[in-house]
Formats: sequence, C-alpha cells, structure tokens
Amino acid sequence: MNIRPPDNHSGEKITLDAAAVEAVLQGPPLDAAPFAPRAAVLSSRQGETKTMLIRPAVREEAPALLNFLSDRFLGGEPPASDPGGRGRAGARLYAEILGWYRDRVKDPFVLLGLCGGELAAVADGRHLSREITIAFHTLAFIPGFRAGLAMNFAVSQHCFAELDRNEIWIACESAADWKSRAVEAALPSYPWPDLQHELGGGRVYYLTRTYWESALHDRLAGSYGIRIDREVSRELLEENRVLNFPSAPEAVGDRPPSPRLLLPPEDQSRRAGEK
Repeated sequence: MNIRPPDNHSGEKITLDAAAVEAVLQGPPLDAAPFAPRAAVLSSRQGETKTMLIRPAVREEAPALLNFLSDRFLGGEPPASDPGGRGRAGARLYAEILGWYRDRVKDPFVLLGLCGGELAAVADGRHLSREITIAFHTLAFIPGFRAGLAMNFAVSQHCFAELDRNEIWIACESAADWKSRAVEAALPSYPWPDLQHELGGGRVYYLTRTYWESALHDRLAGSYGIRIDREVSRELLEENRVLNFPSAPEAVGDRPPSPRLLLPPEDQSRRAGEK
C-alpha cells in the first residue's frame, strides 16, 4: 500500500543498505555464555559403556551435517509409517540447522554428541529470553545408550547452572515423546491454546530450575546412571575434533538417498573437491 508523504523532504525513493536491513532481521543477540564441552558416560542395559563428548557445532560443520540429515530423512516419498515421529523430527531438525546456518534463528544453539569422532546425537533449540530457553529437537544415532537423554541432561545443566535460566520449554510430538518427556518426568504444561510451542503449536511443557535442582537432576542421574563431567581431557577433545557420520543407513521407510539440498554453490564445490 502506497500513501504519498505530506512533504518531499526525503525525495521520491529511499535506498537502504542490505546490511542495515539485516540488522533489523537478526536483532541483537542475548550474549549468552557459550556451552562448554563436557563428557557424558553412556551405559547400555547390557553393561557396555561409551564416553560421548558433547560440544557445540561450529558453522563450518553445518553443510556436512545438513547433507547427513538430508540423506537420512528427506529423500524420496514420505514413508507410509513413521514410528515415533522420527522422520518428521529429522526433517524439522534439518530446517532448524539450516536456519542456524543462515542466521534465521534467534539466539540458537546446536549441540553435537560424538563417540570416537562419530556423530552419536544432536540437540538444538534457542534462547527466548534471559529467563526462558526453548528446546527444539534431540535425535540419537546410537541405539540403546540413552544418548538423547544425556544430551537433554546437558542442555538442562547448562541452562540452569550456567545461564541462570528459570525455565526450559519442551514440546511433545508423539505419544512416546509425551510419555518419556512429560509423564515420566512429571512436567506441568501451560494452558493451551493460550500459549503454544513454536514446534507446530502444541502444548508447552516446562521444566523449572527449582524442579530440576530439587528433584529431577538427581532422579535422572540415579535412575539412568547419567554421569556428565565438565572436565574434559585433551585426548577426548582431539578424538572428536573432526565430525564424522554413522555409515550404516537408518531405517526411516524405504527412501533413496536425497540430492544435496539448499546448499550454496561454494559449499557444493568445496565438498566435491574433498572427494
């Protein structure tokens, strides 16, 4: 809609720098303290243990991570069934990481769990304010070790102990998700539809710092044997400095590998040169 201005002091047209517009689109960051790497000891029901390094993803890793998620979750026709909603979660995780890579998520975090240099889990979200963090998705790629639970534990630990957040907002996208994240953790929810989670407009289940510190931290650590150490050896950091990906395909329906999606030409050229 155009309305002629009452005077001509600004001329007929105003030219804007793209950088000036970008400052409006991104907004000022919250300047949160960075996530410090930490080690999680994972245990299977059979008594096998693995040490997983949890560290932030770096921007240079985004193209390879996007290609991995694209191959796993975005190729071909949607499957007839999607047990646990894993395919949907993988597709949404792809979009969220692409948004982080393109600076289109406000105050995001993307955490990687790595065992022996290989991706074991991913967790992401964003900081809504200095009081509230919104959790998006957590996906594990090694079955039977509760790697996803360890990632969620580390996110809670960071938000409450290091960032002094008051709440973490959580969404449940499947019945299994609801059972494990809302019911078993005994999380309350805000009135719906008055308040809706960013993931599809579902209910907002929330974890408070008081509940985490007084009960849930010890309950999870005791029931599942989660041990997270914020003192990380140089050997563990070096072993997981380079991001590699699981080679075995994951069953998410009968999907062929997908094309490389939405990556700029310079990223395509760089990856082609690496092969």
